[in-house]
Amino acid sequence: MKRRKALKWTLIGVGGGVGAVALGGAGTLGYFWNKSKLETVGEIDFDTPLAVPPLAEPTEDPSGARVFNLEIQSGTVAFKDGRETETWGVNGPFLGPTIRAKRGEEVAFAVHNGLDEGTSIHWHGMHLPSVMDGGPHQEVEPDGVWTPQWTVNQPAATLWYHPHPHGRTGHHVYRGLAGMFIVDDDESAGLNLPSDYGVDDVPMIIQDRKFNGDNQFDDNASFMSMQGILGDEIMVNGTLGPYFDVSTRLVRLRLLNGSVSRLYNFGFSDDRPFSLIATDGGLLPQAWETDRLQLSPGERAEIVVAFEPGESVVLRSNPADEGYEGPLARFNGGDDLLDICEFRAADTLADTTEIPETMGAAPDLADAEVAEERSFSLSGFNQINGESMDPMRIDFGVREGTVEVWEVENADGFMHNFHVHDVQYQVLTVDGQEPPPRLRGWKDTVQLVPQTKYRLAMRFADYTDPNLPYMFHCHILVHEDSGMMGQFVVLGEGEEIGAVPPSASAASHGGH
Repeated sequence: MKRRKALKWTLIGVGGGVGAVALGGAGTLGYFWNKSKLETVGEIDFDTPLAVPPLAEPTEDPSGARVFNLEIQSGTVAFKDGRETETWGVNGPFLGPTIRAKRGEEVAFAVHNGLDEGTSIHWHGMHLPSVMDGGPHQEVEPDGVWTPQWTVNQPAATLWYHPHPHGRTGHHVYRGLAGMFIVDDDESAGLNLPSDYGVDDVPMIIQDRKFNGDNQFDDNASFMSMQGILGDEIMVNGTLGPYFDVSTRLVRLRLLNGSVSRLYNFGFSDDRPFSLIATDGGLLPQAWETDRLQLSPGERAEIVVAFEPGESVVLRSNPADEGYEGPLARFNGGDDLLDICEFRAADTLADTTEIPETMGAAPDLADAEVAEERSFSLSGFNQINGESMDPMRIDFGVREGTVEVWEVENADGFMHNFHVHDVQYQVLTVDGQEPPPRLRGWKDTVQLVPQTKYRLAMRFADYTDPNLPYMFHCHILVHEDSGMMGQFVVLGEGEEIGAVPPSASAASHGGH
């Protein structure tokens, strides 16, 4: 079945100003400039029900830990008519199941790598010991098994998992290795928010892909893109042209920008308002009503949208509100207008949930005693503070139990963002001003607008290891893989920075 009609590439005038800069007087560049705005509004055949990732089914070991078996494997998927696409997935051919656990629970994993090359699983947004983090130092070799185990110790939130092998993260995510990890707690369970998984509480892993003429993923960098791959087709939970049948007035959408480089500026086709209720690290104190929400790769948000009986409306991505300078927006997807998923409301809708007046706890680090301030400048494709990633170099150590403030700046005219492992941070200011409402909750990934300073406050608690580091990096994966990443360790009292063990791989042994 055809997934969509032919794409419409919007042509624009290219006189002086931006056009002249982009074209440089060259007809070839003019051609690419003209066709580099992608617009799919009205061109998508929403003819496939939205796939909802299954919930992973754990067993219980004698200690009471909930044990999840995850099989990383290759496969094929019939995304389009013709040859099936070669893919990777977890417990299936593409993407993985949603893992769900409650604060205070002990979770354990048996991660088996069934591929013919090493990979890993990183628990993005999770607070946990560095040896369980799944970063570059916990790569699982072919046919190896990794067995991390920890106690979930953070508020309810929408997290995710994805590979993190050094220099190959983008390729592995693009092949299909990713999934959601939902954390619950007693406080969120006591709220009357939409919470019926797959019915009025819907995971949405949003990714772009390019296909070649043989229906295989094309991971070649886009023309003049400073971000790498920009696909011209959007899938949600691995579904092209998805629609979702709405049966309740209020629907909670757990939005994950799971793309390797594309920015999304979410809104609906009729510009209806919706409520942002949670950011990366959990529920906001109060909902924020808006009609646009911009997420860079790796960021998550939970929104609640209201529907009327019998109506249809499309979730789409609008041109970027911020993040680029001059013509770079055009070549990096910042001007694109993309239809994503159609929502079809039933003639009768259940109406039993609400958005509470108060929800989560507000970030509380603005007045904390600051032990250390650090500055980070991201530049080019591969540098933070003028250095590229060295797996054997620990850049600095932080003290357990302390709060630090990191000032982070994008020194370029194109997009970067900034992700820190292990912690959720508070955005204190953006260029000295109060952050916008979408950045006032707990975050672990933030888009960096060019030439803008972000002050981030974070507390390092619970886990120490002088030898095995956590990562900080740009989550534009071509930048991360090129070296835009660094490492830090959390130190206990009296501990000093150690050395990364040469064999810091969890290839075929446990991590706990």
